[in-house]
Amino acid sequence: MAENVTIARPYADAAFELARGAGALGPWSEALDRLAAVAADSSMRACINDPKLSADQLNTLVQEVGGNLTAEQQNFVRVLVDNERLQVLPEIRDLFVALKNEHEGVLEAEIASAFPLDDAALAALKADLEARFQARLNVTVSIDPELIGGVRIAVGDEVIDASVRGKLANMAAALKN
Repeated sequence: MAENVTIARPYADAAFELARGAGALGPWSEALDRLAAVAADSSMRACINDPKLSADQLNTLVQEVGGNLTAEQQNFVRVLVDNERLQVLPEIRDLFVALKNEHEGVLEAEIASAFPLDDAALAALKADLEARFQARLNVTVSIDPELIGGVRIAVGDEVIDASVRGKLANMAAALKN
């Protein structure tokens, strides 16, 4: 996996610089989402690895399945095909999104809750977190019944564990000392 990220980084950097220069970060992000989904598909992976398909055929296939692509995006796909790098499109997309978020001052937040959060609670929690981190947040919510109660929040490298399970673990550790 680390190898794929290493391979993907220069392509993500190039796509980001191209998109930023054109003022098209959003459209590039959407296109890379589509292309990453295409490249991750098992039948497409079989085509990517098929030695019977020429680079031109593979390029045409990816561009047709990838949806409406600009000329720059088509050239980007062509470079990936020519360099046999289509398989790292998911990593390129992830790195591109990270660069885009950094550029826009947006942080990724993962909230794990023991129970589903209603919209009002989620909005209040998001507002509190945005105030604490002084940044806009892209929030991903998941349900983790093992937390017993409460939430565990990860924003970047910082983890806030306000779960019952976390508090019990802290108490157990304190009692052992």
